[in-house]
Amino acid sequence: MSKKAHRIAQDVKAEIIRRIKEDGIPVSQAAKDAGIHETTVYGWLGSKAQAAPSWTDVSRLQKQNKELLELVGELTLRLSATQKKS
Repeated sequence: MSKKAHRIAQDVKAEIIRRIKEDGIPVSQAAKDAGIHETTVYGWLGSKAQAAPSWTDVSRLQKQNKELLELVGELTLRLSATQKKS
């Protein structure tokens, strides 16, 4: 008995991976929802992990990092001002 290979469309793969990475859905749940085995999804995630991030991703992360640093600086100043009043 041989297994019948099923091809999963690229857009379906991308949506499953997006749900796991961005929405925080467990791999087991995403696989179950799609009707595929967990090891298949783990294989996709492993192959994606080897790829370098795109320039868009790097740019987005740099922007987020800058915004977070500004927020930390603002909160530090507020905390310092509050402590001085006490």
